[in-house]
Amino acid sequence: MQAGLLIAQQKKFRPKSVAAFDLDRKARHLASLGSLPDSVAGRVLIVYHLAEHRPMMGAFLDGLGITHENGLIKEENVTPDPSKVPPAATQLAQQFPAEDVKLYLNTLLCQDPETWAALQGVPAVTGEAGQWDEQSRVTGGHDAL
Repeated sequence: MQAGLLIAQQKKFRPKSVAAFDLDRKARHLASLGSLPDSVAGRVLIVYHLAEHRPMMGAFLDGLGITHENGLIKEENVTPDPSKVPPAATQLAQQFPAEDVKLYLNTLLCQDPETWAALQGVPAVTGEAGQWDEQSRVTGGHDAL
């Protein structure tokens, strides 16, 4: 709804016309906009991950030991164990394409920085997964002294 109104406003279409567009046409128009409000961008990313990357979401939650149903957390106010986050992110980067993992983990961090604070600086998030793999083999996942 919010994305449709944004398309209508930016492209100077009537909202009713945009509502009648098929999904591909809406996506093309949305992608052609120069920038998106944070709220719209956040929703688009969530919908994208729910539609395209549920196995990856489920694998990450499994790595964290968080109960879920097809990638969706079942309970309210679940907080991951910060010590499990870096290894789970590393494992995810080994199982799925690096760019998909980076986008997913950065989406979590942007959507809820307090809950996902342990992702900050994790190589799978910053795009330095290869460096993390080598470092974790040498140091067991901890910074070398």
